[in-house]
Amino acid sequence: MTAAAAPTASSQGFSPRTILALVLVGIVSFSGLAVLSAYAPELRGAADPGAHALSSSAIGFKGAVVMLQAEGVPALVSRTPPRRRVPGDTLTVLTPPQVPNLKPFAQYPSLLIVLPKWAVTQMPLHPGFVLKYGDVMNSFAATEILAPFAKTTEIQVRPKGFSKPVLHGTGALFESGTYLPLGPIDNFQTLSGEAWEPMLVDEQGRAVLARLRARPGIVVLADPDLLNNQGVANIDNARAGLAVLNTLRGESGLRFDVTLNGYVRGRGIGQLVLEPPWLAATLCGVGAALLMGLHSLGRFGPTLRRDRAIALGKSALVDNSAGLVRMAGREAELAPAYAALTKALVGAAAGGGERAAAGRDNELWLAELSRRSGAADPAALTAQAERAKTRDDLLAVGRNLYQWRLEITRERR
Repeated sequence: MTAAAAPTASSQGFSPRTILALVLVGIVSFSGLAVLSAYAPELRGAADPGAHALSSSAIGFKGAVVMLQAEGVPALVSRTPPRRRVPGDTLTVLTPPQVPNLKPFAQYPSLLIVLPKWAVTQMPLHPGFVLKYGDVMNSFAATEILAPFAKTTEIQVRPKGFSKPVLHGTGALFESGTYLPLGPIDNFQTLSGEAWEPMLVDEQGRAVLARLRARPGIVVLADPDLLNNQGVANIDNARAGLAVLNTLRGESGLRFDVTLNGYVRGRGIGQLVLEPPWLAATLCGVGAALLMGLHSLGRFGPTLRRDRAIALGKSALVDNSAGLVRMAGREAELAPAYAALTKALVGAAAGGGERAAAGRDNELWLAELSRRSGAADPAALTAQAERAKTRDDLLAVGRNLYQWRLEITRERR
């Protein structure tokens, strides 16, 4: 039986290519997540089956937008939140949820409010589809929604299921001879109230479309089935809804607001750095980061060996001795020894030979050499070294001795 071969020392857990691939996948994934997070409000809405202009469900209003655009009407979906500056004559269509806040829109001069009607639940196996299980609108809910415009608003619902109402004009913008037959509508919904003036009424005289008496530009549509997707699927309802929108907008365009439904277009830092003019700076930063990453993949310089915890040798002994002297505050006491060492080195370098090495008559010889060279007297330097008491005195002595050495030996600085 042969023994299994031991793994070689060069075997690795991961290959460099695998690690590089993982890093690249992580970078690309993180970049995609960052971009999608920045533009999440722009991408949401189509899959939400709510009652708004981005929804293609039965209670959504995307069909009305498509119908208007097909007729050449300048219709758009607005994600911009209301601001202090009131827009012009452009008709703004609001499709509020059950508990909206209409106060920011109270100053708009031309406004169509489509009341909610159906309570629905999303179908789990069919995204974008809904199942209705009742209605949500009553007089209390209508009064709460329209509180910024009227104190009370009453809601009436036909209890006989599907019916085919017929709408008639009242002379308020819609002429008295206006005749708009509707297709089948379940639980047909109307409204009433002292603050509301009927514009379109059914055959029973109940208002389906009404405007605020104090401000005729504020209009309420009681039944959303005239404009939502399930409503405009019927040609009669589509004609009636198109007639209502065209009459209210006049010669201007219109826009469907979806900010009440949570689809607000923000201007965060993410979108700011991903759009011109800051996009160029972002790309430069990403490029610089990539180049730095590529540069870091290659080793530069030799591998540094790990030093010993306790150093050995003369250098360590000198460093330790200097540290002890410094801790004891005895640096100035080294000045005479340093002066003697400097004079010995100068004597040897200047040609003193054995006399300088042995120290015989070295002081007299250095004094004569200094006099001829015009340098300082070595005896004065020795006396200065003996008088040193502080670290600053030691530095001054060392500076003078070094200058004297250069003048005698003619060394380069």
